[in-house]
Amino acid sequence: MEYMGSKYEGDMANGRMEGQGKYSLPTKTEYDGELKDGMFHGKGTIRFPNGSKYEAVWDKGIAIEGKFTFADGLQFEEDDWEYCDGYDRRFYTEVCKGMEPAGRSQLTNENPPKEIPHGHYDTGDGFYDPETRVVVNYERKFLRNADDDEHEWIVTTCRKGWDEYVGQQPKIKV
Repeated sequence: MEYMGSKYEGDMANGRMEGQGKYSLPTKTEYDGELKDGMFHGKGTIRFPNGSKYEAVWDKGIAIEGKFTFADGLQFEEDDWEYCDGYDRRFYTEVCKGMEPAGRSQLTNENPPKEIPHGHYDTGDGFYDPETRVVVNYERKFLRNADDDEHEWIVTTCRKGWDEYVGQQPKIKV
C-alpha cells in the first residue's frame, strides 16, 4: 500500500495496518515491527537513513520503553551517559580508536569530515541553508524545515561552510 510517498508492506485488519509490517516514509526512515489499529504497537524498530536506529516497545503510537543506537554503534544511556558530557568532549570514534596527534583536530565524528557547501551549516544529519531554512541530507534530499529554535541552535552551534575572521580586527586609518 502506498500513500503520498509512504509505503506499507504487511498485515492488515479492517482496512488498517495491523499485525507485523514495515512502514517506509519518503525520507527513507523505516519502521519494522508490530502495529495495531494503524499505529506502532508492540515491539518495533525505527531505522534512520544515516544508519542509526531506535528499538522500542510502543503503546498506541507512543514509545514506552526503548533504546537509541547511533550509526557508529554508540548506544544512548539515559541514566549513565558519559559521552560528550561537558568534561569529556571526545567524539565516539576518538573514544574507540584514540585521539589524533597534537595539531590535527578531529572536527566531527566522521574523519575526515564532509565538505560543507558555501553558505550552509553541517547539522550532523545533513546540510542547512539559513536562507531557505531547509535541512537536506548529505545526498541533498529534503529532510525538514527548521523552526526558529532549530535555526538559532544551528547558526550558533554547528560548523559552517565558509571562513570568516572572528578575532579583533585592527583599526584602519583612512
